[in-house]
Amino acid sequence: MSMSLKLAIKFILMLNRINLRLILVSGKTKEFLFSPNDSAADIAKHVYDNWPMDWEEEQVSSPNILRLIYQGRFLHGNVTLGALKLPFGKTTVMHLVARETLPEPNSQGTLCARGISY
Repeated sequence: MSMSLKLAIKFILMLNRINLRLILVSGKTKEFLFSPNDSAADIAKHVYDNWPMDWEEEQVSSPNILRLIYQGRFLHGNVTLGALKLPFGKTTVMHLVARETLPEPNSQGTLCARGISY
């Protein structure tokens, strides 16, 4: 297969994928490509299974505690990238944090943690 054909195939695949730049609390970043059908839980599992070498100090014990934050909100495990209407072929930034549980919405639908409304 020629180099130009390989590049064309790679480009076409990228057009149907969503590029996520994940940022850790430490500020370290890494980019990953995902399908619009991938859920937050799928992403957490993929990142855990493919943990970057330069993130070694931040390694977690389980993919089940990895949480994605997008536009200031925690994403529940079943939310897909397609449901968020993220653009293909462009980079979307999300934060990746280790957290056992998600905050629960209060009666106004906003998140509360330790008495602070978000």
